Amino acid sequence: MAKYAAPRGMRDFYPEEYRVHEAIFNYWRKASKVHGFEFYDSPVVETLELLERKSGEEISEQIYTFEDKSNRRLALRPELTPSLARMIISRQKALNFPIKWAAIGQCFRYERMTRGRKREHYQWNLDIIGEESVMAEAEVLSTAIDAVSSMGLTSSDIKVHIGSRSVLGELFDASGIDKKHFDACFLVIDKRGKISDEQMVELLKEEGVPQTDIDKIFKLISIQSLEQVIEQLGNDNWSVIEIKELFAIAKSMGFADYLFFDISIIRGLAYYTGIVFEAFDVNKKSRAIFGGGRYNNLLNKLGGDVMPCVGLGFGDVVISELLEELNKTPGKDSDIDYTVGFMDMDSRNFALKIAAKLRLKDFKCDLSLKPEKPKAYFKKANRINASNAIYIGSNEAKSGKFNIKDMRKGDSKEYTLEEL
Repeated sequence: MAKYAAPRGMRDFYPEEYRVHEAIFNYWRKASKVHGFEFYDSPVVETLELLERKSGEEISEQIYTFEDKSNRRLALRPELTPSLARMIISRQKALNFPIKWAAIGQCFRYERMTRGRKREHYQWNLDIIGEESVMAEAEVLSTAIDAVSSMGLTSSDIKVHIGSRSVLGELFDASGIDKKHFDACFLVIDKRGKISDEQMVELLKEEGVPQTDIDKIFKLISIQSLEQVIEQLGNDNWSVIEIKELFAIAKSMGFADYLFFDISIIRGLAYYTGIVFEAFDVNKKSRAIFGGGRYNNLLNKLGGDVMPCVGLGFGDVVISELLEELNKTPGKDSDIDYTVGFMDMDSRNFALKIAAKLRLKDFKCDLSLKPEKPKAYFKKANRINASNAIYIGSNEAKSGKFNIKDMRKGDSKEYTLEEL
């Protein structure tokens, strides 16, 4: 056993693992750009005060905190949204809204490790700031679904559960549940599926929710369809209209098959204000693949002006595990276009010229670092999964002609450096 290992919950990425990691990132980047999002970045270290203002002082128990040499209280970021909010607030008067921003960043959270959760992960964030209409929710969902569909995941593999804090709040209100219990109820409901119903009842009782209201809560979160909500709130209820519009937009944009209404999706963070969503594999074996929603009050809470916001966070751990289970993991094989080798020092110069020309044309080209015998060279070309192989011996160096071997088909074609 090696003397040193990565800290518990952290990951090393060897080249074969990094290829998968990078392939997932590339799907995220492509979907972001295709949908018109601009990328930003921010420090991995933030002030603890910023994180506490966003999520409460208990956040310091869940993340890596430390003091720098000037005794400033800092933390490794547990998510990207606080940094985004800080950046928006600092230029809120100068930015042209609405804006569509994307980021991919490493996040850290000191928590108990379970399936789909480590103590560090990379997260893709999509945020639209300054748009009140449900088109913002539709756009971030469309972008995320574009990425997962590019990975080969269909609506038979994953489903996006659509809920609404405002809809559930109005149902609570219509049922006579005391408003002072709403936030506590939302936090408990967010744990559904992670803890038993009996444990949920105990938590609600601890928050002072009477048994009659607990019975009402369980009845409401057993609602199976939007039609049942409409029966209680009416067709002209604004929160209902928003949900209906989101599904209509999704149908027009071609991703409605991925969506379904789920009253119990609530998202635990208190800053969410409207439509919320979480994506799961169809059997719900794992944690959420991605999640998010509307958070109209966060900028104001952190000292900025009130502004409508919609965001989505998509981690790399759960999606990597799901792709592996479904045998759809991308990037497993290396993607070397050409490998160039040489027999001896006399033939090296010609090999160097060939490699330089291939690289100038942006081909991915591996170059041998020392002379190799043909058998060893072609064995290596197979091992690194190169598409094409070029081997230079004394004859090739003298004639200026060489063969490019297609490693998949096995045939070869002759070229000169000029023809290359």
